[in-house]
Amino acid sequence: MVLAMLFAPLLTVSVAAEPGGKVKVYILSGQSNMVGIGQVTGADARWGKEFTETVVSVYEGTPDAKTDYDALKPTKTIPLAEFGGVNAADGKPFPKDGVVVLRGQITMPVTGVYEFAPGYGASEQNIMVVDGVEVYRREVGGKASRAAVKLEAGRKVPFKVCYLNNEGSAVGWVSRKDIPGTLKSVVGFDGKFKYLVNDKGEFVPRDDVWYTGVVTAVANQWLDIGCGANAVSIGPELGFGHVVGNHHDEPVLILKASQGNRSLGWDFLPPGSESFEVTDAEGKAWVYAGYKQTPDRWEKGTEPKTVDWYAGKQYDDCFNAAKEVLAKFDEKYPQWKGRGYEIAGFGWWQGHKDGGEQGKGPAGVHAQRYEQNLAHLIRTLRKEFNAPNAPFVVATCGFNGGEGWEPGSSAATIFNAQMKVSDAAGHPEFRGNVTSVDTRSFYRGPEISPRNQSFHYHGNAETFMLVGEAMGKAMVELCK
Repeated sequence: MVLAMLFAPLLTVSVAAEPGGKVKVYILSGQSNMVGIGQVTGADARWGKEFTETVVSVYEGTPDAKTDYDALKPTKTIPLAEFGGVNAADGKPFPKDGVVVLRGQITMPVTGVYEFAPGYGASEQNIMVVDGVEVYRREVGGKASRAAVKLEAGRKVPFKVCYLNNEGSAVGWVSRKDIPGTLKSVVGFDGKFKYLVNDKGEFVPRDDVWYTGVVTAVANQWLDIGCGANAVSIGPELGFGHVVGNHHDEPVLILKASQGNRSLGWDFLPPGSESFEVTDAEGKAWVYAGYKQTPDRWEKGTEPKTVDWYAGKQYDDCFNAAKEVLAKFDEKYPQWKGRGYEIAGFGWWQGHKDGGEQGKGPAGVHAQRYEQNLAHLIRTLRKEFNAPNAPFVVATCGFNGGEGWEPGSSAATIFNAQMKVSDAAGHPEFRGNVTSVDTRSFYRGPEISPRNQSFHYHGNAETFMLVGEAMGKAMVELCK
């Protein structure tokens, strides 16, 4: 049955699929942002310099999780000259007899909500308290439990770690949980996209939308986090899948065939694309490769020097892999055996490699040819997947929200091409079956994002969710 969704602003939740209905297949493709760079959470970092005044105290007896060691007198105390490290021993004086309790002060450089993971291996069996809050507990034979605590930048607070065995160490990790722009922060702290989690705040998969990635982002699972570049990242498939999943009574398969750092004018050049000539500003004539030709260009009248690549190789790699999945549909998806499938639509999010995101200087050759190549891509994919009427949604490049783009620059030229391809005045054949999604308003700056990397939208999960939702809404409108 379909998961209960808090998704009222988008679409009505659909009922369970009727037996026998064909599975709706959506093929998504593009470069690295389609692969999925949206960050789910911030990474754990080894602790060290945030901890000061660290002292090891040793008490008589064997460790007892119920004992209040603050009320007892230690047999000895050992101030630590250094703190942190990589290895459990690492030259730090943690005695192997008695009960070891580590105390000190913590001063975090940035205000935020933090979780702590003290210890490594056997030394993970401990109880940690920060500023009076128990933030970690793992008793012998039990599982670890954690609690987040908010710490203010520059404010020194006490901490204590009571080790429950004789393997105490100064090794540990700390992670900030409210990093702006991570999915956990956007959902848990900003209250957005709540349909992704249950009432305990845990991310839950859809049980009517399956995701399969080929070439990259190769998860094969019910739609959930981890369908991006790695297990802790997302692409637009997450928001997209929830929208189209809510629309259809039938189950949905999202088949993503993507690869980072690839251009439409060279790597993804569709079959049937012919070579062409361009004369540069110095009057030199160049031949640009057509499909299957190599290299990407050569001076007219000279013999091309081949390279270990050819125009359209990424197209072949991605979409041949997608065809292989569909050719073994019943084998790969036994839960839908005998139902069959139909190509319900295509999604495309790409453009950076054809021109760059900076928006400065005149447009290059690939940017100038983008509209022509994109129109040819749409026609070719529909033909090759035997889906002549399948809706096609194009998400534009939206780097920097479009700010600073000079007219005629590669970024502006590619954006305009992506918008024009769905304009019936220039492409009447695409009237009502191709839609362009302007993503510029979804851009979020580095100051509210988990990283500073503009060509990956700073890893901001809200951006990736908004792009996916917008593509899904556009697809649903085309389906109607």
